[in-house]
Amino acid sequence: MLDDIPLFVVRLLLGFVLGVALGFVSRRGRFCTLGAIEDAVYAGDTRRLRSWIAAIGIAIAGVHALELWAGLDLTRSIYLGARLEWGALILGGFVFGLGMALNGTCGLGALRQLGGGDLRAFVTFLVIGITAMMTMRGLTGIARIALTGPLTLQLPQGFSQRLPEIAGFGGVSASVVAIVAGILCAFAAFGLSGLHKNYRFAATGAAVGVLIAAGWWATGVAGFDSFDTRRIESFTFVGPLGETLYYAMLSTALQPDFPVGAVIGVVAGAFIAARTDGSFKWQVSSDAADLKRRILGAVLMGFGGITALGCSVGQGVTGLSTLSIGSAIATVSIVAGARFGLYLLVERRRPQALVRRAAAAPAKAALVRDRISCTEP
Repeated sequence: MLDDIPLFVVRLLLGFVLGVALGFVSRRGRFCTLGAIEDAVYAGDTRRLRSWIAAIGIAIAGVHALELWAGLDLTRSIYLGARLEWGALILGGFVFGLGMALNGTCGLGALRQLGGGDLRAFVTFLVIGITAMMTMRGLTGIARIALTGPLTLQLPQGFSQRLPEIAGFGGVSASVVAIVAGILCAFAAFGLSGLHKNYRFAATGAAVGVLIAAGWWATGVAGFDSFDTRRIESFTFVGPLGETLYYAMLSTALQPDFPVGAVIGVVAGAFIAARTDGSFKWQVSSDAADLKRRILGAVLMGFGGITALGCSVGQGVTGLSTLSIGSAIATVSIVAGARFGLYLLVERRRPQALVRRAAAAPAKAALVRDRISCTEP
């Protein structure tokens, strides 16, 4: 009976189920890349940053275990192509990070906030989705190609972007090295002595990493079609927002796939989390300046995320799980852009004395962030 279900429907349903889990876990565990950077810079609190690192480590181990024992072919993803689009990765990553800071959250965060009743996140969703489609197939796509096309390195025949293979490992040994490296990365994030003290953040990071690996399994194993030209993928939240809007408008001409199910699932999972913990609350922008900043940030995120081939989740966890050098470049650029954006919003606007006091007191740091950029509830 299950064999009669079209594979795109299998991927769609798996995307929804896994998306529900990701939305629930990320909201309950406050998983947020921008929030992690803010906490580390202004409050000296690295727990969310370490949760992000733990997620990366678990995802690396899980994905390469799937490659080793389940036949997952990572070369069919966008992260291990024959070209290294270094210019697009740097420019797009930096622009996305800057937009993330201006908007106050990333694509995953916008869906998570939308599930919690934040109507500002609905505006972010729409603007990211529209800008993403424009950058993939529309007017801003012309600018993207013109800016980044010449800044592309065609890799030699047989050369791989994967870090283990660059280091000289190949075949089974590359997967084994990746699995070991991922496990060590995950444990190093908290250390054995710190796990019981930071159980919530460690568990959140581990759960997100498992779900990223499960996304690869959904598209590359359970729903894989060797005759389909569609690339295998896991969670990312820029292009899929555009795909979801596109499907909503032209459903009769399109087949929904994993990304559409994942987007809807994350909102549903965040809604369940918000309702069950009492944090659901309808919210709107406090003034026109706040809305303008959010819209500008969402435009930059839509353009930057497509240009960089992913967002803070799409490159920063999903891409890094493949150990692609391109994903590493994009992730560093995203963090740099976010840090620059926070500088513009916080340090440039506020006296340095206030920033120093905020760094010494997490409560004051939260106050500074809440006034300038929208942080997690």
